[in-house]
Amino acid sequence: MSCRDRALGAGRRHPRQPQRARTTLTSSTSRAGRSMTSFSIGIPEGIKDLPPGVALPLESNLSFMNGVSFTKGCYIGQELTARTQHMGVIRKRLFPIKFSASITAEGISSGATVLTESGKQVGKYRAGEDDVGIALLRSEKIKVPLFIKTSEGQQVNIVPSVPDWWPKANK
Repeated sequence: MSCRDRALGAGRRHPRQPQRARTTLTSSTSRAGRSMTSFSIGIPEGIKDLPPGVALPLESNLSFMNGVSFTKGCYIGQELTARTQHMGVIRKRLFPIKFSASITAEGISSGATVLTESGKQVGKYRAGEDDVGIALLRSEKIKVPLFIKTSEGQQVNIVPSVPDWWPKANK
């Protein structure tokens, strides 16, 4: 298999259910369609969803997608990642979110604060399209009503969800 062959198949396999992704993400799917599918099942893609120097592997659910090795040799951030994994406490995660109304690409800026009804900050918006997106949220706050303010100052309600492909212990 050449590098070219591997690149052709990149992004088509679902991390936990390979047979499922092959039916939803195909080479004929548009970029927007792939992004919406990725957002709806909670899979980040690219530097917009995983900003360099900001996104941590465990908060970004990369361990769920077999993207982190706990047996491999040295890599940048290995000590923090291993310590966090073995402590068993990951307070924030990237969750798929659904908006109460469709948004435009310019409507909500990446990094916008996610708030509770009382105005307490619970996370940051990463990316989205139409009525789906992903946000880094405090896990214990996903059951309360949350919202994001658009660039025009309007309040848009969001509903986070736990993807069905996550390990049962993390739901």
